[in-house]
Amino acid sequence: MTTTPLQIGTRPRRAPDGAPATSGLCDPALADGPWAMDAVPGQAPPAPVYGPGSSNADVAPPSTPVQQRIPEEYRRAPVAELEERIAAAKAELGERLVVLGHYYQRDEVVQFADFVGDSYQLAQQATTTSADHVVFCGVHFMAETADLLTSPEQSVVLPNLAAGCSMADMADLDSVTACWEQLEAVYGTEPDAEGRVPVVPVTYMNSSAALKAFCGDHGGIVCTSSNAAAVLAWAFERGRRVLFFPDQHLGRNTGSAMGVPLEQMPLWDPRKPLGGNEAEALLDARVLLWRGWCSVHQRFTTAQVDAARAADPAVRVVVHPECPKEVVDAADEAGSTQHIERVVREAAPGTSFAIGTEINMVRRLAAQHPDLTIACLDPVICPCSTMYRIHPGYLAWVLEALVRGEVLNRVQVDDAVAASARVALQRMLEVRP
Repeated sequence: MTTTPLQIGTRPRRAPDGAPATSGLCDPALADGPWAMDAVPGQAPPAPVYGPGSSNADVAPPSTPVQQRIPEEYRRAPVAELEERIAAAKAELGERLVVLGHYYQRDEVVQFADFVGDSYQLAQQATTTSADHVVFCGVHFMAETADLLTSPEQSVVLPNLAAGCSMADMADLDSVTACWEQLEAVYGTEPDAEGRVPVVPVTYMNSSAALKAFCGDHGGIVCTSSNAAAVLAWAFERGRRVLFFPDQHLGRNTGSAMGVPLEQMPLWDPRKPLGGNEAEALLDARVLLWRGWCSVHQRFTTAQVDAARAADPAVRVVVHPECPKEVVDAADEAGSTQHIERVVREAAPGTSFAIGTEINMVRRLAAQHPDLTIACLDPVICPCSTMYRIHPGYLAWVLEALVRGEVLNRVQVDDAVAASARVALQRMLEVRP
């Protein structure tokens, strides 16, 4: 199966005068192969970068993994040949292999996934598979989560180790620990008369295993965009406040929908003492929001919502809760990638959608539902930089190695971190959205 290159994009939304709205790539380097950023044997390793796309301007920390350049045969092979090789390797491996694919993966890759979903769905799937090898077509924190939820005998493989997440990197263990120590100095550590502790840590799935372990050790929990409200309710039963990291927008949108006033959701900037807040403001807080964001969803604006409505007054605007609050408020509804997929699937024929989430998912929905009019809210094509690092060449490389009995790019969480991280993940899996 040969797929349409990303440059084609979704069907163009029409401007008010009836002319197609202009669109294009946000970064011309998206047309290049992702191996241009890989380390070359015998040469000085390149500085880690997220790559072209929505996170291109984000600064990758020095600890960001760098992928070693894959053999030339995989870099030069046409996509059609790579697809044949991937299919052959999958057939050879049979039930010993399961391929998990995130909604945001490019079509050329996600077509080979045995299961496609958001981070919550894929975490659930990881707990049920008996395959020897789990090849995760997603990003690093997802592969870490799969490793935590599978047995030690199962291997979890990430086709490109440089497929990270700029949002996940906006909070690290040192900065969260420093924040926690400052909060303890303000709040103390003793529970109130109802047994609630001063603050409960909640980390978004888009975080390192180390931060999941921090939550496990401090009575906290993991959430996804699918179950964020249920997780916050769980946390409020146990604590007077929530420290929510690393995505401020998901935390703010979820808290607001639950009736928490904005003035009780201060932003915590880890570069400043007390996160840039006065102690009095922290005492009145109910949700402390970490200064982090998704560079895909931060691109969406109220001006884009206005333009979509001007072009089609009947359009239904649906956005992801990682979008800024003003965009969520301007939309008709907001929900996880799973929610967006369900809303589109259940829509009446002829419905028009403007969707505020990653372009690969939007264009796939448009292809799957030709009876609907579906366009991305942002007319500029700007995929997730790190999801885009998974190319069919890398997938063919790791699968053919597995056929030979060689496990490449295995992701393993250190034992010292894994036990506590599993505690926080298990709490998440027990909370129903």
